[in-house]
Amino acid sequence: MLNRRDFLFASTAAAASGQTREAARKKPNVLFIATDDLNVSLRCYGHPVAKTPNLDRLARRAVRFDRAYTQFTLCSPSRSSLMTGLGPDTTGVHNLQKHFRSVIPDVVTLSQCFQKNGYYTARVGKIYHYGNPGQIGTDGLDDAPSWNHKLNPKGVDKDEEPKLTNYTPGRGIGSAICFYASPEPDEKHTDGMVASETIKLLEQNKDKPFFIAAGFYRPHCPYISPAKYFEMYPAASLKPYQLAEGEINVAPPWAYFTTHANWGMTDEQQRNALQAYYASVSFMDANVGKLLDAIDRLGLAENTVIVFWSDHGYALGEHGQWMKQTVFEAATRIPLMFAGPGVKAKGKASPRTVEMLDFYPTLADLCALKDVPSNLHGKSLRPLLDNPDAVWDRHAVSQVHRGGGAAAKRGKVVNGYSIRTERYRFTEWNDGEEGEELYDYRADPNELKNLARNPSQAKIRAALQARLRTISKARGKA
Repeated sequence: MLNRRDFLFASTAAAASGQTREAARKKPNVLFIATDDLNVSLRCYGHPVAKTPNLDRLARRAVRFDRAYTQFTLCSPSRSSLMTGLGPDTTGVHNLQKHFRSVIPDVVTLSQCFQKNGYYTARVGKIYHYGNPGQIGTDGLDDAPSWNHKLNPKGVDKDEEPKLTNYTPGRGIGSAICFYASPEPDEKHTDGMVASETIKLLEQNKDKPFFIAAGFYRPHCPYISPAKYFEMYPAASLKPYQLAEGEINVAPPWAYFTTHANWGMTDEQQRNALQAYYASVSFMDANVGKLLDAIDRLGLAENTVIVFWSDHGYALGEHGQWMKQTVFEAATRIPLMFAGPGVKAKGKASPRTVEMLDFYPTLADLCALKDVPSNLHGKSLRPLLDNPDAVWDRHAVSQVHRGGGAAAKRGKVVNGYSIRTERYRFTEWNDGEEGEELYDYRADPNELKNLARNPSQAKIRAALQARLRTISKARGKA
């Protein structure tokens, strides 16, 4: 039997333990939602065709960033940069094979920082790179120290790959214009499984602080989604991007991922490709909606930071390009939304120029993390979550690497570095030796006039070049 002293001690300890659990529970959670190869083709961004009711719903409770940019227009470099908070030249990742820990073995990743602060961390699907679709169901280039738990769903879409229509048969299906309208229901597809497994993790861990990442595979090619999403976009009603005269030649040759405009597709083929792409976007949106429903149903909305992002943009005919691996606007610009605790300006859009490098310090700020690495290259977006129009002195730097294909045949490696301000983009290829680009988006939103050699723009060109080189050097450029 407890004496009075022991009873008081036990009662105090129990109360303290309860307070500790309550304090832990009140730490803001994070639901980190990634998509693969998403053009800013969302209704909440003003797109006239795409149907994205669930992302529209998220936008109403989020701050939407209208000028958000990737660090690198290729999956692994961009994701490695985002998760480490360091530029691609510091991570050393410029391709789809190298792992960042071979260069910076002791780096503390974003989710590791949450682990160190007492969070449960997990991912479902693609957060770090692995080949889409070749490595679906595997770990790919995942980073084991980043997670307490990981899941790699593999759906019926993998079995349906032999049924694809491929308009670029010389390319592997992971970088081809290829599609299939599946008769199988949402939940049998890989992305449907990502949603289901993420919801299970939310249910199982709702009473502890968590960082749970859901990595969707669509709309990355092959564009496979249930047929009902194809039916939302009759191909005959879609209009392919119309190239302006000279648009394919406005920039230096290295600026283009493909020199064959639209890879030689006819207008009808482009309509079919657009139908399949938008179907994949709406399929992804439906799965995001399931996550939002779960957050609401579990009573987690008020205490969960929700971040929605894509690893880079995606061209759908601009400059005759499809996919990524350029530093034109379509490939560098990404959708980005922050919602939840600490987001005061709900339902508003910010015109400020931000980067994926800003994700790490922003989440650390919103969740009051301790022992955050001091060498992060980004800046907390907290001021813009309070006031989207706040004064902001940051620019976005994006990169692309040309080391294979035409570059290899010509015996050279070419790197493109691009800086984006709210009004301008300046790009140089191999420090200008292989050409330069300068666009004024206020006068030329479609990048049709390269002003890099225009004498009237010499001062702005020089200022942007100097700023680009300063930022690049600070982020590890040799």
